[in-house]
Amino acid sequence: MADVFFTSMKTTPERSLPVKLKILLERSGLQDIVKKDDLTAVKIHFGEPGNLAYVNPVYARVVVRMIKKLGGKPFLTDSNTLYRGKRSNAVDHTISAIQNGFSYSVVEAPVVIADGLRGSDQIEIAIEGKRVKKAKIGSAIVLSDALVVVTHFKGHEQTGFGGTLKNVGMGSASRAGKMEQHSESQPTVKKDLCAACGMCEKYCPVSAISVEEHAEIDYSVCIGCGQCIVMCPTGAMVPVWDSSVELLMEKMVEYAYAVLKDKVGKSLFVSFVTNVSPNCDCWPNNEPVLVPDIGLLASKDPVALDQACVDLVNQAVHLRADIKEDVFRSVHPAVDWKHQLEYAEQLGLGTRKYRLIEV
Repeated sequence: MADVFFTSMKTTPERSLPVKLKILLERSGLQDIVKKDDLTAVKIHFGEPGNLAYVNPVYARVVVRMIKKLGGKPFLTDSNTLYRGKRSNAVDHTISAIQNGFSYSVVEAPVVIADGLRGSDQIEIAIEGKRVKKAKIGSAIVLSDALVVVTHFKGHEQTGFGGTLKNVGMGSASRAGKMEQHSESQPTVKKDLCAACGMCEKYCPVSAISVEEHAEIDYSVCIGCGQCIVMCPTGAMVPVWDSSVELLMEKMVEYAYAVLKDKVGKSLFVSFVTNVSPNCDCWPNNEPVLVPDIGLLASKDPVALDQACVDLVNQAVHLRADIKEDVFRSVHPAVDWKHQLEYAEQLGLGTRKYRLIEV
């Protein structure tokens, strides 16, 4: 049974949220992870410009200051995106991070894009998994001495929820690694719903879609990233949920395994169960939240941490009338989010059994 440490959103003048985060990091064992001169990657999502649900940079500064106090050398990092947007190359990605508040003057650490200028700066990690043989991971994350993963916990259209496993597995992958993970989940077009508006064509990262009377997908080019599904205003773009969602989750978890296999005892995971939106922070907008803000959690076990976050969300007051007992299954009914946790447990990444310790 893993220890998962939790602190609520309740504060006092003496215990503000930044102070509570500091206490949480101490109790969860940051001092065991970071040693003198460790180049310490703080893996975080900088947020697509227009989306405001990402982790506040002030929290990142708390993490950075604590790493420095322990003698480490922290840097904030994320890999470039597969889809077209403002984080698909290191120049745009760094500018987006700064504009969203992750400047050195705020967080007191540099931003280093993990997979370089165009997303090709990668190191292949051999794992010989069921789905992945060699995972393509952003070099800066592989070469770091220690890893602190800071996650905004929320819903996700392809994995049910986006938690620590996704932040590590998908978020650390180079662009080629992201393409490998998404390659089994190609969408289809409901022609009777298509308005031929061109949104899918405009936002497709590989130009696999053409629109005349209705959208057409070139499946020899499509990488299954799901960008068109979310951008379609009429619901004409739909995922084909056969075995593809399970394949995506298994690849994602194997990528997380690749990142963490050489960082045993050198990784800590922190999750913010705040602004719990239905979809990923990769979209240039965020929808109304599903539950009230719950709190901050941390653990050395990524599987236990994700399970604890799901449980707290499901136990919270639901803010939408259509949400049933399982929040993420309600908003993404075709996705069985449990599969990622079950598979991660099978691989030995952690346990779903945990002890919640409030600090």
